[in-house]
Amino acid sequence: MISIKPWKTLKSRLVFDNKWCRVRQDEVELPSGEVVDDYFINVRPDIVLILAITCDRNVVFVRQYRHGVGKILLELPGGGFNSTEEDSIKAAARELEEETGYVSDHMVSLATLYDNPVKDTNTIHLIMAEQAQPSGIQNLDITEEVEIVLLPIDEVMKKIEQGEICVSGTIAALFLGLNFLS
Repeated sequence: MISIKPWKTLKSRLVFDNKWCRVRQDEVELPSGEVVDDYFINVRPDIVLILAITCDRNVVFVRQYRHGVGKILLELPGGGFNSTEEDSIKAAARELEEETGYVSDHMVSLATLYDNPVKDTNTIHLIMAEQAQPSGIQNLDITEEVEIVLLPIDEVMKKIEQGEICVSGTIAALFLGLNFLS
């Protein structure tokens, strides 16, 4: 059995700092003694994803364009937040209403996962919001154009199997949330 050891950071500097993207360059020493001087890390805020379920057992989805992959995708609502300034439940409540116009007083944390631990610093906080109701108040960011899609819980697995729901964080939240409900 091998003993896995963490890398040692020798130097670290921010090489790109913009409100949309921050990149850090680390010089690291591997457990073997080798030095890698150009290991790049995306410094990203934490993310909340909200599995909002209405009183009539519909899941609240958003359909929106995602420029990174150049596709319109069906996914759970969510967004970034600063975890040193706001807890995940409050961030989820804020993001749910801003993005969808839905609110819930019944929110619970399902899990906290790493998004891409190879190159990203952030975590994804999966939150379930039961008894979600429309508030009528939506406040989208400049980059957001969303269609609200209500999908009965019973149809969710079929949409995953058909590839219509294909965003990894959304699928993780759905599996954990639907398991939690059963």
